[in-house]
Amino acid sequence: MENNHVTVLEIDLNAIDYNLNYFKSKIKNSTKILAVVKAFGYGSNPVEIAKHIESKVHYFAVAYLDEGIALRKAGIKLPILVLHPLKLNFEKIIKYNLEPNIYSLDLLQSFIEISKNLNLKNYPIHIKFNTGLNRLGFSKSDISKISTIVNKQDAIEIISMFSHIAASEDLEERAFTLQQIDTFKMLSKALITNLKSTPFKHMLNTSGIINYANEAQFDMVRLGIGLYGFGNDKQITTTLKNVLTLKSVISQIHTINKGESVGYNRAYTATTKIQTATIPIGHADGISRQLGNGVGYVYINNQKASIVGNVCMDMIMVNVTGINCCEGDEVLIYKNKEHIEDLSNRLNTIPYELITAISQRIRRVLKEC
Repeated sequence: MENNHVTVLEIDLNAIDYNLNYFKSKIKNSTKILAVVKAFGYGSNPVEIAKHIESKVHYFAVAYLDEGIALRKAGIKLPILVLHPLKLNFEKIIKYNLEPNIYSLDLLQSFIEISKNLNLKNYPIHIKFNTGLNRLGFSKSDISKISTIVNKQDAIEIISMFSHIAASEDLEERAFTLQQIDTFKMLSKALITNLKSTPFKHMLNTSGIINYANEAQFDMVRLGIGLYGFGNDKQITTTLKNVLTLKSVISQIHTINKGESVGYNRAYTATTKIQTATIPIGHADGISRQLGNGVGYVYINNQKASIVGNVCMDMIMVNVTGINCCEGDEVLIYKNKEHIEDLSNRLNTIPYELITAISQRIRRVLKEC
């Protein structure tokens, strides 16, 4: 179905290149880069992002099977790591030549069984260790069982071992992070000692690249939010280029007299005469209702316009009193990464949540000079 939504998310591919090169400058030339394009490419367009950088990175990662299938159907050839595979999807993972993250003995045995049934040889899998995030992963007590299971078959091959840092952006947690790194080194060494092959290793995410490249660069790093312009650090974020700009237009302008209300539940009542502009974007598009009633704001002709009343499903109303604007004028819902960060702070959340919440009904437009 053709998407004619007037609200669009502009994706700057040149900014993607700039950010990728910035992080490349922080690591050794020999270190591989895995680009994370899960969650619709952090709210952008995973297929177009992947196509654009496929020749510039070494791996992709997605969260779930369908995301990997979409990349394969788009012609992406690079290896794709599926971070959260499910047993019921194993055959499709193999069908589309995707590589599963195996984080439990049950998953390991199940994937080997399916691989044997399909007469596979050395199918690549990735082993995840839990070093302190306590989300997914093997523990030290599993190592001997892993090696025993893997060494007596040849249907699969452990191609990498990895872990995830819990607080790589928080330098006050440096001691804990260094402990995680040491734990991963110990676990990976113990497993390699008992394996017939030598998997490569990776642990660092975006913040890890910034703060722990000397301690835990290993063989590959995983670049996620940094690719899209955020460094989880004010100074780094300022250095990176803005990738995402969310734009709309003014549908209608109203004069609201003193005592009149605006929007559902009459959440706003004018204390003086004002003008409002109605914009075709709402909570169904990813604009949190918590941004209503003056918490959030947009930019119209380089001026801030606060959201008036409650955010509707498909629309917001903003105060344009004193702003020279007309129906059809451009509105910047998310002007740049600093705007997104400020809105995130107002909501007591992080940019990840705002940008990944942008609805798929919003049209994506590529910008490349």
